[in-house]
Amino acid sequence: MKFSYLKAIVSVAEKGSLRAAARHLGMAQPALSRSIQQAEIDLGVTLFERHATGVTPTVAGKHYLQRASAILLDLERARDEVLQLAGSTLGRVTIGLSTVPHIAWLPSVLEPFRERYPSVKLTIHEGLFSRMQQPLEQGELDFYIGPVTDRVLPGGLMKERLCTNNLLVFCRRGHPLRNAKSLAELVDAQWVDTPVSEIAGADLAPLFQKYGLPAPRYGVRAQSTLTVLIAASSTDLLTMLPQQFLKFPGTRMMLEHINVRETLASPVIFTARRAQSVLTPAAQHLHDLLAQAAKVEPK
Repeated sequence: MKFSYLKAIVSVAEKGSLRAAARHLGMAQPALSRSIQQAEIDLGVTLFERHATGVTPTVAGKHYLQRASAILLDLERARDEVLQLAGSTLGRVTIGLSTVPHIAWLPSVLEPFRERYPSVKLTIHEGLFSRMQQPLEQGELDFYIGPVTDRVLPGGLMKERLCTNNLLVFCRRGHPLRNAKSLAELVDAQWVDTPVSEIAGADLAPLFQKYGLPAPRYGVRAQSTLTVLIAASSTDLLTMLPQQFLKFPGTRMMLEHINVRETLASPVIFTARRAQSVLTPAAQHLHDLLAQAAKVEPK
């Protein structure tokens, strides 16, 4: 399969029409159409369904597109790698981070990274592993840092333990329970379910069970950290957040820490990436900066 065919297939799929793809690639539409047709002949399958408003990938086309996209991304990384090894500061790095590395480690590593690679285009996606798994598998992300609840990752991905973590209890400022010293004093409160991992409610219930307490009652089930902060700061609902939130300016403005005596374990933080991929020097440098920031963070 010619490299030009791969670019043609991916571009047509992304743009949704031959005309838009030809414009994007800077080539004549008939030439692009011939490339797609020749690729289909070489493969022996139809990659796109043609209709009046454009084209859509067939089932075979969708599968082939995933491979083709990954190949093009790997070739782009290979180019970035050799250029960066030769001293270039150009390239592209795309990563996924959960909330903890965002608020705790990213602020201290962005400037050092930009000083080393000032021209690299850095893209950062926020979310948990369930949202990052497919982009990782397809080569769209260089790496992910955050909780990974899967004990065994799908083939092609690998994870590495980065650090353990703990949760802290928070309430709105002036909350009547703000001086509580144990979870037992909070059993009658209602809680905001926190998006620490992919399983709703699974983070808090075992913590209460560990200390012989009934499962918490939820008033709000949040799908984002922003929702947690708004709900907990504007109501009497309590919440648990990773310990890094204690130093986050937004948290200090909106919430108070309830210093209970129990240790409340949070999901372990991992790094995850494709097992067979090699990070470019720029991506590796950013990964190492984040990992080092996690290791030196005061516990």
